[in-house]
Amino acid sequence: MPYRPPLVAHEYFSADPPELPVRAHGENGLSAVTRAEPMAADAHGVTLKASTSAEEVLVVQVSAAGEGVIRVRLSQDVAALTRSARALRMVTPGQYAGTRVDTGDDRVVVDAGPVRAEITLNPWHLRFTDASGRVLTEQDRGHVDISGRLRTLPFGRSQVDGATVAYHESLAARPDEHFGGLGEKFTPLDKRGQRPVMWNFDAFGAESDRSYKNVPLLLSSRGYGLLVDSGMPVEFDVCRSTHSVVEIVAPDDLIDYYVIAGPLIPDVLARYDRLTCAPALPPKWAFGTWISSGFFRDSAERVLARAAKIRERGIPCDVLHLDCYWQAADNWSDLRWDPENFPDPEGMLATLAEQGFKVCLWMNPYISHLSPAFAEGDAAGYFLKNTGGETYVADSWHGSYPAGGIVDFTDPGAASWFREKLRRLLRQGVALFKTDFAEGVPTDAVASNGMTGTELHNVYTLLFNDLVSEVTREENGHGMVWARSSYLGGQRHAAQWSGDSYTSYAAMASTLRGGLSHGLSGVPYWSHDAGGFTGRPSDDLYARWAQFGALSPLVRFHGTTSREPWEFPEVERLAVEALRLRYRLMPYIYSAAVASARTGSPMMRALCVDHPDDPVAWQADLEYLLGPDLLVAPMTDPDGTRQVYLPAGSWVDHWTHEVHEGGRYITVTTPLDRIPLFVRYGALIPLTEARDAVGDAPFDGVTVVAYGGADGATSRTTIHDVDGDTTVTATRDGDVLRVAASGPASIAQVHIAPVAGAPARAVVGRPAELGE
Repeated sequence: MPYRPPLVAHEYFSADPPELPVRAHGENGLSAVTRAEPMAADAHGVTLKASTSAEEVLVVQVSAAGEGVIRVRLSQDVAALTRSARALRMVTPGQYAGTRVDTGDDRVVVDAGPVRAEITLNPWHLRFTDASGRVLTEQDRGHVDISGRLRTLPFGRSQVDGATVAYHESLAARPDEHFGGLGEKFTPLDKRGQRPVMWNFDAFGAESDRSYKNVPLLLSSRGYGLLVDSGMPVEFDVCRSTHSVVEIVAPDDLIDYYVIAGPLIPDVLARYDRLTCAPALPPKWAFGTWISSGFFRDSAERVLARAAKIRERGIPCDVLHLDCYWQAADNWSDLRWDPENFPDPEGMLATLAEQGFKVCLWMNPYISHLSPAFAEGDAAGYFLKNTGGETYVADSWHGSYPAGGIVDFTDPGAASWFREKLRRLLRQGVALFKTDFAEGVPTDAVASNGMTGTELHNVYTLLFNDLVSEVTREENGHGMVWARSSYLGGQRHAAQWSGDSYTSYAAMASTLRGGLSHGLSGVPYWSHDAGGFTGRPSDDLYARWAQFGALSPLVRFHGTTSREPWEFPEVERLAVEALRLRYRLMPYIYSAAVASARTGSPMMRALCVDHPDDPVAWQADLEYLLGPDLLVAPMTDPDGTRQVYLPAGSWVDHWTHEVHEGGRYITVTTPLDRIPLFVRYGALIPLTEARDAVGDAPFDGVTVVAYGGADGATSRTTIHDVDGDTTVTATRDGDVLRVAASGPASIAQVHIAPVAGAPARAVVGRPAELGE
């Protein structure tokens, strides 16, 4: 699948997806469902014998897979499984006790409460409604152009040369319907008019439709989600071939999809989590700053000097990340310390722990053929094979570094071998791993369980991150990884970052779009390389990106050149001030993180999550809400001026305290020391003192800042911490704001922001003391 113009040289990577065959005009092969008759029904759904336009007989199963979830399967036989199921099950359908299945002469209804499927048997038709009968979507029978060619493929399957190559579905889209999700897509947030393919690419940046992380979950502004259970390169044609249809092509042994009710996006994501898995909350210290060694040779001496300099210069930081060169050059990634540059890793790690630093190590599942570990794994048969049965020595680095073997995680012996290498490092004092790459399984590889490279390619990252997360939890009590690639259900791996972005304002903007898209795909915790990865950023871009990073769910400074703040002396102060703002906001940020783990809603979310009925909220994709009350609009223009859309309500400029009415765009100009930041009017924002590190302990002394509120109005916020939840309530009584807290957090003081019309003073007490 070339991604560069034909007159620009490019490589054809062995891990690019195979193209589906194209039928010649007039060639038969389409087998669309035309009618059906019930075979069996129970309390949860119905199984139907379907006749097709090719005079085949297929099986349709429609059932409730949980409250508000309808599952639809079309296959050759009842027991068909997705090809990825040989490696792992990604979706676990549940049941709903309130399911109602009604069968009639020519009609079947499967009612799952908030969503129901209405089936007409002859001619076949399937539509989905909410509980009130409002149509969410319905099948489209396929569009034919003036020449007689199909523009979209209806519910059925297709064959080429007598072999089934894909199952497909087409669902109607309304003219004003917006769509989001499908993983970390660096294209516009509204996926209408796009044709994403679910294939994990080494994306070479963050500015194209190639994605490191794909999630076959599509969200609609009409209040439903569409999840396809398949590890194959499923294609979503989102109103591109025709403006009125979403088409799904699944080159698998069946099509198995779920219609998930809302009506709100958080409702869809909560139900999605129940089908797949709950998000994993990172440890508290992970929300502090991560500073990387950068992509250059490192040593224990340099690491310790870097740590000392961070503390000397008062830069808030919790995690030091050591990238590739903690291992010997050209041996990546054999999980062995470079003995020359790191002669005493245990001593180094102990010293860093005393200084309050956690250490993250870079690694990936490829082992260079130059490493002694390659010979060990090769002899044991622990790598993916080629079609001849020999170790597949893959150029996973596109010619930049030596080729190597790809660890075969479908082989229990290989998985155990790799796990023990990680365990040794964790026992030395390593806190966690950055799980890089894993998008490079070649299409023609063969796994020990018989899966082809195409079948394994997407789900390989889940096997990889599962293994690393599990051994980290066994040794360190948390399962966090810092992952580049992911797939369906990847929210169980906290956290993920956006890969190798270029150093430009445009790349920062598209990186932001990728994060918002990934949040709509069920992943709450996301980050990016502050400053950009490839090349050296200009001073102003470094400052702007540092501010964006400081107000992201997680923040890491990393790139091909140093991203250490002192390497940018003209703007070092600005970057550090942004981090100190983050550390002051830590009670708010960590509370938002805990809430995301409980609900599945992203910490950093597109405006449409909170304002789904506002069509502008689906288009304003260069800004976001961080938690419930902060609106962040990174400065993506080098001139320092941009348009910011404020959704409904009133918003307070964090810097000037000017109140703006929402539902409109405003022009914002900020100097280099400020990021456009707005607070919801009436919000209570918990703060704390900015310290060197976040650590693991509860917050010591919290200040609550109140941002206005009408007389008689009550505001609430919940501070989530490692020792429990504290509810803070503020009620305005004339010129007095009465504030009460219930929970373990110690509220040191209440500060009233100088907003026009704010109360004059605050009174703080326990609920009983204030008559509540």
